[in-house]
Amino acid sequence: MATTAAASAGALTTSLTHTAAAETVDGRPRVDHFQHGVASGDPLPHAVLIWTRVTPTATATPGSGQGPAVTVRWKVARDERMRHVVKSGNVRTSASRDHTVKVDVGGLEPATTYYYRFFLGGQRSRRGRLRTAPTTHATVGDLRLGLVSCANLQAGWFSAYRGIADRDDLDAVLHLGDYLYEYGPGEYGMGPDDIDVRPHDPPHEMVSLSDYRRRHAQYKTDPDLQRAHARHTWITTWDDHEVANDTWKHGAENHTPGPRQDGGEGSFLRRRARAHRAYDEWMPARLNETAKLGDGDRLYRSFRFGDLASISMLDLRTYRDKQAAYPVADGTVSDPSRSITGDAQMAWLKGQLTTGDHAPQWKIIGNPVMIAPVTFADLPNALVDPVNDVTGLIPADGAPYNVDQWDGYTADRREVLTHLRDHQVKDALFVTGDIHSGWACELPLDTSTYPAVGDSFGVEFVCSSVTSNNLKDITGQPQLTPVVETAILANNRHIKYLDFDSHGFSVLDVTAERAQCDWFVIGTRAEKDTDITWSVSYATTAGTQKVQQVDAPVPAKRTDR
Repeated sequence: MATTAAASAGALTTSLTHTAAAETVDGRPRVDHFQHGVASGDPLPHAVLIWTRVTPTATATPGSGQGPAVTVRWKVARDERMRHVVKSGNVRTSASRDHTVKVDVGGLEPATTYYYRFFLGGQRSRRGRLRTAPTTHATVGDLRLGLVSCANLQAGWFSAYRGIADRDDLDAVLHLGDYLYEYGPGEYGMGPDDIDVRPHDPPHEMVSLSDYRRRHAQYKTDPDLQRAHARHTWITTWDDHEVANDTWKHGAENHTPGPRQDGGEGSFLRRRARAHRAYDEWMPARLNETAKLGDGDRLYRSFRFGDLASISMLDLRTYRDKQAAYPVADGTVSDPSRSITGDAQMAWLKGQLTTGDHAPQWKIIGNPVMIAPVTFADLPNALVDPVNDVTGLIPADGAPYNVDQWDGYTADRREVLTHLRDHQVKDALFVTGDIHSGWACELPLDTSTYPAVGDSFGVEFVCSSVTSNNLKDITGQPQLTPVVETAILANNRHIKYLDFDSHGFSVLDVTAERAQCDWFVIGTRAEKDTDITWSVSYATTAGTQKVQQVDAPVPAKRTDR
């Protein structure tokens, strides 16, 4: 089945890259100028980014550095037929930015749906749809967000994006990191044998600027991802794989420093700069809107949806200290001099959580790695390595440390939760990716006595991966999963839900009364048309910082807009 899927993927990529090759213009093959779709992102009340990538000539392939500078025309309209145009313009692009186009369209009406399209050389792109945010002080009855994370193209088809694209009821999509993966073919695929359902391009680990550009381009030829981008406005952040596995501010687990001639991969900071540049070119996100902080571009930023909610998107890779080494027995993870956020981002986050009398009710934090603590005192030793493969947790001696996540930076976690407690902040809601599994958690300061003693100061919902391997994928033995889940739940009374074996997406629905997260799961990753079904829903009632299971997902059809 994997061989058939890989062959289909190759045919698909070829068809998208060389569309209409049989047609000619002046005796030359016609080039499809819009092979990588359209996207919108970072909604403000009066502005939204729109994005595309153009291929002006057959040689102007992504990462090639080839092709002429061209002027691309764009339009934004109120209607699907693009007859009532409200904004339009021209933008110049060239090989210097890999022929990507990103326009910050201003002068729009708040809380309004628009449609947009790009034009070049007599061709037009597919039509995209975008939605602006409401004004800061608007009364908002409902906010609905898609949640996705960890999409490894080699590990399967992006059916979760198909599920997102098929919905008509989302105000935005939050991508919580690992939009793409750096590995080469055969290095990280599907299941314990790393089968490549669709092998990566370029056919090696991405290190150079050209590599990162080509990989972004490959992902954006996926038809389900294209549809999801065209259908909804996205708010994104990165985790580690947009650069390299287990990235920290001066290195990464799978970056080999040193000269290329000696088998090294060069300077990590140069590699990260290339990755960030390609991300800026290829993603509908506002980077570089503020001054650089000296060690990377600022991606953490916030959005406001009236009086109902704010969304604060974190960058937990660019400024973090190196992960603690295992075994953790020297107090490293609790060292207050070590940080996962960096000082500037921590101060910014605390400010977002306490914004005075006009603060929105719900404070949603787009959190790339899990903040809830996890202990594994009773986990069978035989299952330690499979859990590590999926989550990066370090449970061998029962220590409550996940050293790549907030468990490895407990002083920062305590600072955030103490801030919530001391300022009596209610309705802090962390939404998280990274861990390839679904979780619903309460956030107490002291898990050892909770819930008998102490309160919860926030809630965390974790969405499963789009395709990246989970526990049963690593072990090949799904019967072992309940053993792990039972042990975790028994040792962590603040964790109310855990699913280690599913792939898919989530939908977060927020009202003044509650915030509800619905988990949707896909069938087989190697089957492009696999089924998508609702799995489970959990909610937190406003003001409680507790979670409980609910019986049904929110209706997909909305009446509020």
